Amino acid sequence: MSESVADLLRVEDLRVGIGSGVSRDDVVKGVSFRIPKGKTVALVGESGSGKSIIAQSIMGILPDIAEITGGSITFFDPEKDGEPVDIVQLPRDGKRMRHLRGGRISIIFQEPMTSLSPVHTVGNQIDEALYLHRDVSRQECRELTEQMLDLVGFPDASRAYNMYSMELSGGLRQRAMIAMALVCHPALLIADEPTTALDVTVQAQVLAVLKDVQQKLGMSLLLITHDLGVVANMADEVLVLYHGMLMEAGTLDDIFHRARHPYLKALLAAVPRLDMKPGEKLVALRELDQELPQSFTERAKERLHEPEDTILTLRNLSKSFETKKGSRLVSSAADRIIAVDNVSFSVRHGECFGLVGESGCGKTSLSKMIMRAITPTSGEIRYDDGGKEIDLAKLSGRELFNMRRKIQMVFQDPFSSLSPRSTVLNILSEPMEIHGDGDRRWRRERARELMNMVGLSPTFLNRYPHSFSGGQRQRIGIARALALDPDLLICDEPVSALDVSVQAQILNLLSRLQHELNLTTIFISHNLAVVNYVADRVAVMRGGRIVEIAPGEILFQDPIHPYTQNLLQSIPTTDLEHPLSLGQTDILTSSTDENWDRKYVPEGPGAKMEMTEVGKDHFVLVRPDSKTTRLVA
Repeated sequence: MSESVADLLRVEDLRVGIGSGVSRDDVVKGVSFRIPKGKTVALVGESGSGKSIIAQSIMGILPDIAEITGGSITFFDPEKDGEPVDIVQLPRDGKRMRHLRGGRISIIFQEPMTSLSPVHTVGNQIDEALYLHRDVSRQECRELTEQMLDLVGFPDASRAYNMYSMELSGGLRQRAMIAMALVCHPALLIADEPTTALDVTVQAQVLAVLKDVQQKLGMSLLLITHDLGVVANMADEVLVLYHGMLMEAGTLDDIFHRARHPYLKALLAAVPRLDMKPGEKLVALRELDQELPQSFTERAKERLHEPEDTILTLRNLSKSFETKKGSRLVSSAADRIIAVDNVSFSVRHGECFGLVGESGCGKTSLSKMIMRAITPTSGEIRYDDGGKEIDLAKLSGRELFNMRRKIQMVFQDPFSSLSPRSTVLNILSEPMEIHGDGDRRWRRERARELMNMVGLSPTFLNRYPHSFSGGQRQRIGIARALALDPDLLICDEPVSALDVSVQAQILNLLSRLQHELNLTTIFISHNLAVVNYVADRVAVMRGGRIVEIAPGEILFQDPIHPYTQNLLQSIPTTDLEHPLSLGQTDILTSSTDENWDRKYVPEGPGAKMEMTEVGKDHFVLVRPDSKTTRLVA
C-alpha cells in the first residue's frame, strides 16, 4: 500500500464528453496522472485543452451538459488513513461529496472579481466555508477566519474581515480567494489560473503566499496555468495537455531541458524572454501571414516620416479624481486621488512605445486621456496632424470627433469589449458608419479586407462573438481598431488574458501590422517580457509618475531606478537556474516606500553616463560614447 500512501490523488483514463448522443464532443480523452502528497503538479496547455474540465471533474462541479464517460478519480484522504474513494462514483450532491468539496479538496477560480460576492463582506464569505464543514461558534469562526487572512498576507486581518471585494486590489482579492479555499485546511488545493492578469509584483506575492501556506499546511497543489514561467518556479511535476490528451509528463528538468513532443517544444518557443536577440521572433503555433489589402498599403506610404519626428508629446499631464468626503472607501481626510502626476514624454512616428507598471499606477488613465475618453486636470497632449500641431486636451465638439478616428484603441478584455448582440460585420462596420465612410456595400467589402488582414475568414462575418475563441476575439478587436485606418494605435494589455501560444500569435500580428502599415503604437502592459519583445522605447510608470525611460535593449539589460530593478526581479522565467525568490511575501509594490533616494549613483554601464537635472526630481542620463539618453526620477 506504499504507493497508495504516496499518492493523494490518482486520475486514471479519465474521459469527459460534452453534449449527448451523436452530437457528443469528447473534451478529455483518456487522461491519467497522479498528485503526490505535499507536492505541486502543474497542468499546462492552451485554452480549450481541457484543463478546467479536469479540475471541475475532481471537484464534482461539471456543468449539466458535461458528463464523465469513463475512468476513475481516486482520492486517498489522509483524514481517513488513506482510504481510497472514487469521486466519479459519488453522487455530486451526496453527503460524502459535499464533505470532500471545500473541506478536503478546494479550488481557487481564475477571476477573483467574479468569484467573490459583491454584496457580502470578505469575512462572511470565508465564514461560510467553516460553517459548512466544521462545528464552530461565531466567535471561533471569526478567529479562524482572521488567522487565515493573516496567514495569506493581509496587513490588517480584523479590518479586512469587514471589507467588501470592491474595496480590495486585484492581488488582495486573490488572497481572499486563497483564504476562503484554505480555511478548512484541505489536503488538495486546485489553483485554476490563480495569477492570470495580475501584474508581476502582485503575481510574485500570490505565488509566495501559495508556496508558504502549502508548506505550513502540508497540502498538495494542482496548479492549472498557461504561464510556463510560473510552472518553472512552482511545480515539482508537469503535465502537458493538448485537445484533451496528455502529450507529455515529467519533472521540471524533463520538461524544460529534455522536451520531446513537438507541441511542448512549440509552447516553449512561444514564450517571450528578456534575453531575446535583436530580430528574434516568437514562434506561434499557428502563424498568421496574410497580405495587406492595397487600400491599406497606399495609406501606409503617407505615414512615412523621419525617425526623429514626433507624433505625440505629453507635457506635464496630470489627472486627479475627486472623492466624496466620509466615503466608506477612503478616509474623510482624503478627498482627491492623483491618478497621473505631471507626466511628460514624446512618441516618435512609426515606433512602438512601451508603457509598463503595476496595476493602479495610472497606465490606463493615461491612455484614456490621450483618447480623450477622460479630460486631463492639467497639462498638454500635443499631436502632429500632418505637420500641424494640435493640443488634444483642448479639443471639443466636431474637432474632437474628427480627431478620434486618427487614434484608436485595442482593449484588454476580448470578451467584454465586443457587443454580444452584434455580428462581426456590425462590429467592424460601426466605426465606419459613425464617421460616414462609404456606403453599405463599401463597408462590407472593407470588413472582408479587415478579416483577411487579421487572419480570419470573411465567412465569419455573420457570426456573433460568443462563437469565437479568446484569440480570435482579440483579432476582431484589432480589426475594429484598424477600420478607420488610424495613425496611432493604443494597445491596453491586449494579450494579458490570452494563453502563451495565442499571445505569440497576437504579438506577431501587431508587430507585423505596425511595420507594414507604418503605424505608431503605444503598448501598455504589466508583462515586461512582452514589452521587451514589441517595444522600441519603454517608460516605467509608478504611482502616477514616469520613473525611467530608455530604449528597450538598454532598460532591460541595465535598469537604473530601483523600482525598475524590482519589476525585473519579479518576472517568473523558464530558466531553472534563476528561480524567483518566493520565501517572503513583502515584495515591493507601488503602495509602499514612496520616498526613493533620487540621487543614487548608477552602477555598471550606466555609471559612464552624465546625470543632468532637468526638473524637480527628474534627471536625464546621457552616455558619452553615443546619443543614448534616458530619463530617471
